[in-house]
Amino acid sequence: MPIDYRIDHTRRLVITEGRGEVTEQEIFGYQREVWSRAEVTGYHELIDMSTIKSLPTPPAERMRDLATLAAGTDVPHPGAKLAIVANDDLAFGLAQMYAAYRSIDPHSTKQVEVFRSLDEAQRWLNPKAP
Repeated sequence: MPIDYRIDHTRRLVITEGRGEVTEQEIFGYQREVWSRAEVTGYHELIDMSTIKSLPTPPAERMRDLATLAAGTDVPHPGAKLAIVANDDLAFGLAQMYAAYRSIDPHSTKQVEVFRSLDEAQRWLNPKAP
């Protein structure tokens, strides 16, 4: 699977990296597999798409479906953040579309931002880090 993730319980953070060619099924599978775990409830999330070589260009309704699926796993109290790193224009645009759908979903409580660099994303997720 070209989507790898690790869970950093100390930082309450799920760190995800896509590489190579990523399919729509893998993206939805990741969302279901990771965010159905009770142990990551309320955790922040960092998705690094900077090494993805190929992404599907789904119709807008599939992006909405993904955002709805993800929002359904959010905790009722806001506070968790999702940072998406996308340096490719297509990936950046898709990530922004996803963020927009998340922001209008009534169940969504995660704050979602899209960045061009990993450093920017990490600073946003943890502004107090040295």
